[in-house]
Amino acid sequence: MEKYMLPLVLALALGYLITPGVRVLAIKVGALDHPDPRKVHSGVMPRMGGLAVYLAFVPAVLLLRYMLPESSLPVWGLLAGASVMLLVGVLDDIRGLSPRVKLLGQILAALTVIQFGIQIHYVTNPLTGQLLYLGYLSIPLTVFWVVAVANAINLIDGLDGLAGGVSCIAALTMAAVAWTLGTSGLPEVIMLALILAAAVIGFLKHNFHPATIFLGDSGSLFLGFTLAVMSIMGLTKSATAVSVIIPLVILGVPLLDTFFAVIRRYNKHRPIFQPDREHLHHQLMAMGLSHRQTVLVIYAISGFLGLTAIVLNLVSGDQALIMLVVLAILLIYLANRVGVLGVSHRWGRGITDEHRR
Repeated sequence: MEKYMLPLVLALALGYLITPGVRVLAIKVGALDHPDPRKVHSGVMPRMGGLAVYLAFVPAVLLLRYMLPESSLPVWGLLAGASVMLLVGVLDDIRGLSPRVKLLGQILAALTVIQFGIQIHYVTNPLTGQLLYLGYLSIPLTVFWVVAVANAINLIDGLDGLAGGVSCIAALTMAAVAWTLGTSGLPEVIMLALILAAAVIGFLKHNFHPATIFLGDSGSLFLGFTLAVMSIMGLTKSATAVSVIIPLVILGVPLLDTFFAVIRRYNKHRPIFQPDREHLHHQLMAMGLSHRQTVLVIYAISGFLGLTAIVLNLVSGDQALIMLVVLAILLIYLANRVGVLGVSHRWGRGITDEHRR
């Protein structure tokens, strides 16, 4: 087992050592994040940090591939699709892509992994436990899932270390859930998830508040893509009744923040894709939490959801259903109180016109 520590150590070391060089490169190529009324930071910051995470992740995965040669096809698919998604993010960090071009690039990345056999072939009915084979719906559902998770991670990337930390917690949770499943082929998924977490931890030394480099779209899209694909490779393969729910719980913070943003903007008659300053991290800071405290609170929420996902995989179907109902009620209540649903009844003052300036 000691030899499997090598990819993890490599990813951690590369994530830490490569990031300063990527920071210099980002400044040279003009991958800079300028402040605006929606953003928390007040100065120009280099972004494109996702390149550092990618350069830490890929060599470690190739080393793992050497150790597990029998499972090469899915790994190559993951790396190919991740490379496409990273390229989309890097171009957006440097030049700025239109939403349409950006979406097309994300779809291309999702279609790339499908060519290697990575797709959602079936889901499990959480009420009956029966397998529902998707047939022709398999490809569009796979593309939707990958693009949705990638953009959800992108949307929460609003504070130093936030998207990276949440992604790291999600990766560790995926590894734990895959380990509890104990199905053949999952050791690969466990290692991939741990390697991703190690690469992010190395990068977070430079990205946690006060950050010297941002993830950028290259990082948030790469992380979201990789998490989505790993969940398809491992967690959706289970025939347990809650298998379709577990990835949603693991990625609950970014997915729910995105979902609540859609509801909030619809209720306020705003364009669905119009950015605002009412995401979870904005509202927590408006309640008086500092930058670092806000990030740590969201880490704690992600950790709680991660532990919940692990427990859901271990209990009976009826117990899991009860837990999910209680969890849903709790999350909606807290979302309403914090203000991410856009209603007036919430703790603190929320985001006022004074906070927007």
